[in-house]
Amino acid sequence: MLQENLDYAVAQTGDIMVSAYQEMLDAQGIERRLWAYCLRIENNSNQKIRLLKKDFRITDSNGNSYFEQGYGFHSELPDLEAGECYEFEDTITINGEAAVLYGYCVAQTENGDEFKIKLPIMQLTALEKDNFSLNH
Repeated sequence: MLQENLDYAVAQTGDIMVSAYQEMLDAQGIERRLWAYCLRIENNSNQKIRLLKKDFRITDSNGNSYFEQGYGFHSELPDLEAGECYEFEDTITINGEAAVLYGYCVAQTENGDEFKIKLPIMQLTALEKDNFSLNH
């Protein structure tokens, strides 16, 4: 889950705050990388919300696009009461030395209204062989 002393990217949609970080787990050859990313979605509103679906897009330095779309988060539809947060981790393998991850989540209020929560844009960039950084 979210760790201290890391460089985070942050985006806010209304009263919902999304913090994100990434970490390169493995370089699998010259242009193949395994990345982990973590999102923390904080409900700072005064009402309960449900996270319904995600639409994440990744474009690598070779122009290839990858999509993470669908209902739920690891087979869950998380409910967040006012003041609660939800953390989501996943991995992606990309073909390229760098990539950018962006997109949104869809949430629903108790009234049934749906709205999009923007993700912060994360640049997955390996600076040196053993020195990796989040650029935002």
